[in-house]
Amino acid sequence: MSLLELFCSVDDFWQPFQQKWHQQWLNAGTVKRIRQSGLCESEVMTIVIHFHQSHYRNFKAYYTEHVMRHLRDEFPGLVSYPRFVELTPRVLIPLATYLQGCLGKCSGISFIDATSLAVCDNHRISRHRVFQGWAARGKTSMGWFYGFKLHVVANDRGELLAVYLTPGNSDDRQPVPHLTQHLFGKLFADKGYLSQPLFNRLFEHGLQLITALRKNMKNRLTLLQDKLWLRQRAIIETIHDQLKNISQIEHSRHRSPFNFLVNLLAGLIADCHQPKKPSIQFAAQDMASLALAC
Repeated sequence: MSLLELFCSVDDFWQPFQQKWHQQWLNAGTVKRIRQSGLCESEVMTIVIHFHQSHYRNFKAYYTEHVMRHLRDEFPGLVSYPRFVELTPRVLIPLATYLQGCLGKCSGISFIDATSLAVCDNHRISRHRVFQGWAARGKTSMGWFYGFKLHVVANDRGELLAVYLTPGNSDDRQPVPHLTQHLFGKLFADKGYLSQPLFNRLFEHGLQLITALRKNMKNRLTLLQDKLWLRQRAIIETIHDQLKNISQIEHSRHRSPFNFLVNLLAGLIADCHQPKKPSIQFAAQDMASLALAC
């Protein structure tokens, strides 16, 4: 998606949303008037999303070296970098609302998993203050970390269906009912989601949770097709890898919890706008070979 297409998409969302959102502010009495800055909110949203589509790894370098030098014609009201940082918390709620419209649709086959979002090196946990009271120390298969967990549900076409953020010490099964409210069909997960009460709760709402078995568990009958889909659960790991290494949702340079959330939402939106996503397409010969492997 080009910069122009991105701005048109964001601005088409912002125009009707702006009227309702600002009117709620005025009716609630939280503000008496809305002051306009040099950059409107749709332009701020476009810039923070476009950063995650660029090759830059540092937002300050992206803004000062690329936006202020090469995009002045596209954004005539550009402000200084410190002023832009002050404006970014304004677009937190609009970005969260815009993300809802970018999510994909359930196809009946869904995958769920959580990934860690470390906010600092483990050696600096005792000195970290930015996310004090927000983040927590957790553990994954890769070791200990301090930060958050991002829970992601995706379909077989690599489209995000739902996301949820929790402290790093939370149980992966905790947000599953919230994430799966609008899903149907089958949900594939790893062994960390094994839970009979969770299975029963989801099954009552028309969703079947399918996970692998631990070594100390008795074997159970599973449809061959479900086994084949369960072997393709690596698609969610690929999505996590792209979110971290292409959309750059994880780094340790945050100086504000609100700007951390803006960065996370913008990265998720950028991933939704990716033209090519990891997907699963079974051909007849693939199904036969996978069946023999099982």
